[in-house]
Amino acid sequence: MISKQKEEMIKYYNLGLIAYKQKKWDEAIKAFEMALKADPKDGPSELYLDRAKNYKLNPPPEDWDGVFVMTTK
Repeated sequence: MISKQKEEMIKYYNLGLIAYKQKKWDEAIKAFEMALKADPKDGPSELYLDRAKNYKLNPPPEDWDGVFVMTTK
């Protein structure tokens, strides 16, 4: 059984992931922030929040398929 806190984090993480894949950066950012409010130590939410903020400022190409390509090591 998972806690209500973890359940809430998962709900917002999933909403954020859907918005992220649809290039809805503001929605994704808000959802990942809510996920982190529920569980401040959730690494995947932190990662996708950073990526969504970056893509909002520097949008990916039109044919972007949701895959993140690392440019540095």
